[in-house]
Amino acid sequence: MNSLEHSETPVWLRRLRKLFSFLFSSLVIMAAAAVLLLLYLRSQALPATTVLQTSEIYDIHGELIDSFHGGQNRQMVSLDEISPYLIQAVLAIEDERFYQHFGIDPRGVARSALVNLKSMSKQQGSSTITMQLARNLFLNHDRTWSRKIKESIYALQLELQLSKDQILEQYLNQIYYGHSTYGIQAASQLFFGKDASELTLAESALLAGVPKGPRYYSPFWDMDNSLQRQKLVLNAMVRQNLITQEEADQAAKETLVFQEANRDSDSEAPYFQDYVRRFVSQELGLSEPSFETGGIRIYTTLDLRAQKIAEEAMAKHLDAESELQGALVAIDPRNGHIKAMVGGKNYEDNQFNRVFTTTRQPGSSFKPFVYLTALEKGFTVLNKYKSEPTAFVYDDGKKTYEPGNFNNHYENDWIDMRMAIAKSDNIYAVSALMDVGADNVIDTARRLGITSPLSPMPSMALGTYPVSPFEMATAYGTLANNGVKVEPIAVLKVVNSKGKVLYEAEPKEERVVEAAHAYVLTHMMQSVFEQGGTAHRVSSTIKRPVAGKTGSTNTDAWMVGYTPELAAAVWIGYDRGQSISNADSYKSAPIFAEFIEKTLDPVPPKIFPIPEGVTSVYVDPAADGSTAMDCQASRLEVFVKGTEPVHYCKGPPELEEEPPAEKSESSWWELFKRWWNE
Repeated sequence: MNSLEHSETPVWLRRLRKLFSFLFSSLVIMAAAAVLLLLYLRSQALPATTVLQTSEIYDIHGELIDSFHGGQNRQMVSLDEISPYLIQAVLAIEDERFYQHFGIDPRGVARSALVNLKSMSKQQGSSTITMQLARNLFLNHDRTWSRKIKESIYALQLELQLSKDQILEQYLNQIYYGHSTYGIQAASQLFFGKDASELTLAESALLAGVPKGPRYYSPFWDMDNSLQRQKLVLNAMVRQNLITQEEADQAAKETLVFQEANRDSDSEAPYFQDYVRRFVSQELGLSEPSFETGGIRIYTTLDLRAQKIAEEAMAKHLDAESELQGALVAIDPRNGHIKAMVGGKNYEDNQFNRVFTTTRQPGSSFKPFVYLTALEKGFTVLNKYKSEPTAFVYDDGKKTYEPGNFNNHYENDWIDMRMAIAKSDNIYAVSALMDVGADNVIDTARRLGITSPLSPMPSMALGTYPVSPFEMATAYGTLANNGVKVEPIAVLKVVNSKGKVLYEAEPKEERVVEAAHAYVLTHMMQSVFEQGGTAHRVSSTIKRPVAGKTGSTNTDAWMVGYTPELAAAVWIGYDRGQSISNADSYKSAPIFAEFIEKTLDPVPPKIFPIPEGVTSVYVDPAADGSTAMDCQASRLEVFVKGTEPVHYCKGPPELEEEPPAEKSESSWWELFKRWWNE
């Protein structure tokens, strides 16, 4: 009977029963394995917490710039000594399902995976508060799969051995807020001068946003980013019904009163350090705690001696009590090494790095890009335009542009390119741009290193489109390197506590301008420091060949220049763009001159190397080279081979040799007779 029933059972039903039996057995085995694993994890002691090690930053000569070590600001408090607003804010922004998951949040993992898949990046993480605590206590911050797996296992162990409140309490006492400050109590005292239990909703929302990236979101580093992050936290709290929209709006409008604090004012090259931190963070994914206590070594391009000279020059010429600001950045054009960086006159008062984030009109310091374009189009130093009030027609005759020279001074005569550069003639610059094409000038600027927005307008010749000091130093450095652009770098190598190289710079260089064109322009730009040039007043300070260009607007003063070994950009102005005085407009040049000369001293002066494809001839400045020259006031000029004038002088009149007089037969006869008689 049983065999009959078995034979009458459909095959598909028998297979289905076997599948169910297999699945049920598998589930039982998996459940048993999970229980055994959990029991095992619960019985195992957690590893010792990570040993904190000193991290250090070095300059190009191996001198210590700064170190980060044991002086941690940390104060432990219990959970009931922390404002409920702060707890809610942290849970809302960091781990809204903290009390529902078991240390790993499958829903959070799926959500972050979906976001990252859509963006094809790692925009969103999935670490829970428990996982973050495990990482902070037991692991480093390397972005590896092995570290992530260990982090998950330790998170499970924490959940098995501690209550949720205990985990949250430890987390809030471990979290890093920047400025060597760990834990919410120390952070509350640092930022607001009060205990964590007294924090308001507005203060709590702001502090909850800081640990995401202290260098980005600390109000002591960047107030705008900090307040934007605060609004994000408040919106998350509204979305999770922790507060009302009205409460969030009121908190966002609240004026926060911060505690005055020492913000690393004694650090060497603080603006440069910020730049390095941000670079390494983006390149390697290292967190702030890794900088502070991970034992890493960062080897940089900074020259501490040059840095101190830059800071001293800035302090000497900028009144400490004035709101006038300045920035300086110097680059070795031969290898792209950033040698010095001053992002403002007082880092303690303002951490805003004007080297990168201030984009202002460069004025006449933009003109070399116009003249380089002209040289590439076949222009020479002898090309002339008349320096007089001129109306330029553009946009198919629909518009006109009428620039003026400084103080309405015009030569009222034809001038060549050298004089235009030396005297910073605006009419010549716009005339040249109109003839070579504004789009071609933009292309030149882009090749040299200008990345800020530019528009093909006549006014572009006069530097009306904002750029940063970093861009200008990069571009001029390319000219100094005879047209080879080397990507500026600040970090040479990063090594972890075990000596493993985490990052090593790979210099990138590209020829973007023919060497002959770059040299001819450099030769003319040296006139800026000669008699009659706009930087002549500092020529006595610099005792070596130097090329450059001044630039001034109503709100900005620039001096950008270079020697064969060093390119530097100096900007002076007000953060809010108010007008600068005549006296202030002259401060950028002496800062530049003192920095260049003192930094390079006692290195012997070096001439700019003359590349192939350059020729030099004596010319008459009054002529254009197409007709005979009278050579009464000739000067030596350089040209790209093939563009030199057809007619030129043999040399200055005083050096030209007199043609030998023809000797008459009688003179030769007299000499012969004298020889014969002797």
